[in-house]
Amino acid sequence: MTAADSILHCRWIAPVEPAGTILGHHSLVVHEGRILDILPSDRARERYTSDIEHELDGHLLIPGLVNAHTHAAMTLLRGLADDLPLLEWLNGHIWPAESRWINEEFVHDGTQLAMAEMLRSGTTCFNDMYYFPDVTARAAAGCGIRASVGLIVLDFPTVWAGDAQEYISKGIDVHDRYRTDPLIRTQFAPHAPYTVSDEPLQHIRTLANELDIGIHMHVHETAEEVDKAVETTGLRPLARLHTLDMIAPDMLAVHMTQLTTQEIDDYAASGGHVVHCPESNMKLASGFCPVTALAAAGVNVALGTDGAASNNDLDMLGEMRTAALLGKAVSGDASALPAHEVLQMATLNGARALGLADETGSLVRGKWADMTAVRLDTPETQPLYDPVSQLVYAGGREQVTDVWVAGQHLLKNRRLTTLDGDDILDRTRAWQGNIGSQQ
Repeated sequence: MTAADSILHCRWIAPVEPAGTILGHHSLVVHEGRILDILPSDRARERYTSDIEHELDGHLLIPGLVNAHTHAAMTLLRGLADDLPLLEWLNGHIWPAESRWINEEFVHDGTQLAMAEMLRSGTTCFNDMYYFPDVTARAAAGCGIRASVGLIVLDFPTVWAGDAQEYISKGIDVHDRYRTDPLIRTQFAPHAPYTVSDEPLQHIRTLANELDIGIHMHVHETAEEVDKAVETTGLRPLARLHTLDMIAPDMLAVHMTQLTTQEIDDYAASGGHVVHCPESNMKLASGFCPVTALAAAGVNVALGTDGAASNNDLDMLGEMRTAALLGKAVSGDASALPAHEVLQMATLNGARALGLADETGSLVRGKWADMTAVRLDTPETQPLYDPVSQLVYAGGREQVTDVWVAGQHLLKNRRLTTLDGDDILDRTRAWQGNIGSQQ
């Protein structure tokens, strides 16, 4: 018998590749952090041996969820300014609160709170955009979660940098520090077309090509944003980004709620990716991303939660259900965005958008063992005819029992193993007291 580090005996496995596959009574074998084998459980018991074996008799094992767009540290601003339009929410409340409170401690504590929430809801990789990306990277590496850390760029000064050039310079330092880390990737993260001018965007394009890293940006989030861009530049934001050579296969355009048919076709031809954040868009009344039209045109569409200040959670299982239901309502087609497709959006499509599809996003031999076990033998998810449909339409994050990243057991029977949940809550309550007293 072949020795392995651990073996998971599962009632069901949804590997995502091949698409639509469900494996019943199969086992997944992990060795040195990677998937060594997937095979029927009776054969696995004959072929492999391990000191660690998990019996997941009532569970569905899926690839770890990939949150393709969030602002992790903003968990500390959750619920601070609800029920407001985007620009009023941003200009009148969020940016003033950030200018008052953001520092390294805020980002560290908020990111730890976010990682605790994400792991407890099955997320194994997140793509972030926020200040102090070095702190976010350090917190993620210390926790053991996979992260793509955004090297944020803005035209105006913040506590992180004074001007666009300083943002870029400090971002390159973060990239250099983590470029060999097995868990941490970096991407340039110019905030949005309306907050970053042409010259720094051109500089970012040059550097992204040289460093071979992606670009992560809010694009066409609201109709007001698009209208103001036309007033000030004579171009819709996507058209302006095209003139600057920003639209390319390494682009992650977040939100994309305001698109013409021609823009969809042009974006598809560019090879760029879209990150759909349905719950945040609905809460801020930003509009609806035309997911079915984008997918039909060949665009890779991933899922993200956005930040907890505008969602107000980091629950990718909930995001899957919302995406599926909203996709049907917007397209007028009940067959649009079926459960298996939405699961792929939340896993493999996110990995593709981050340039990680060779390493994670599906359960296949040789990839990192990034996995989430969801218990489906509960009253809320019975009777059960299709485990993936049940996961998307009836499951909840409270049914996530176990999470592994690179074979490391980060959530074990609902208990965090690398984060101190009680300490995180104590620090969160302290921030609540401080921030709340100033409102």
